[in-house]
Amino acid sequence: MEKAYEIKELRFEYDYLIIEVDEQTIRLKLTEISDKLAKATDQERQDYKISPSGYGIHWRKLDEDLSVNGFLRKKIK
Repeated sequence: MEKAYEIKELRFEYDYLIIEVDEQTIRLKLTEISDKLAKATDQERQDYKISPSGYGIHWRKLDEDLSVNGFLRKKIK
């Protein structure tokens, strides 16, 4: 399967999701991308799986799915 995106790192810092995708770093405020992630515990946030295509991320315990395309549209500089 060809990867749509190469996600190298995903981490949380305070109220932000920071994701390194295709050699660029994107920093997103959690309240602007997902109420579920904004309200989640650290343990719930760390329980994610990146899709084989690199297109999306799924948080099983939160039943939340987010796409890299959505991150790229909401990117904060």
